[in-house]
Amino acid sequence: MRGRDAGRPGFTLIEMIIVFTLIGILVGLGLPQYQTAAKRAREAVLKEDLFQFRKLIDQYYLDKRMYPASLQTLVEEKYLRAIPVDPITNSATTWIEVRETPSPDELTPPETLGVVDVKSGSEMKALDKTPYNTW
Repeated sequence: MRGRDAGRPGFTLIEMIIVFTLIGILVGLGLPQYQTAAKRAREAVLKEDLFQFRKLIDQYYLDKRMYPASLQTLVEEKYLRAIPVDPITNSATTWIEVRETPSPDELTPPETLGVVDVKSGSEMKALDKTPYNTW
């Protein structure tokens, strides 16, 4: 005599356990790849932002024969629409402005020194183990 569930279609408990185990293994293998790809994408955006900043600072210098007083000056003078968000810190206010260095015989107050470079404000390290704030 057959049991009352013998002819019904469906899955057994062991089949469900096997399927969920395989799904767990695939997710476990894919998650680190996803995290690395996301970090690589943020690094690419940071490199492009730094490239554009440096290009605009150089263009400002060529146009005005002086460096901008701040990154906000680039926005005010329509070289930039807005200061971009640092993709590593997720903030537009963490950029580090690198000021020009006066010659030793020149008595220039620090307020008048312009921005010659910009760096990320993040202390974190990139995939190549270099700190983002050294790029």
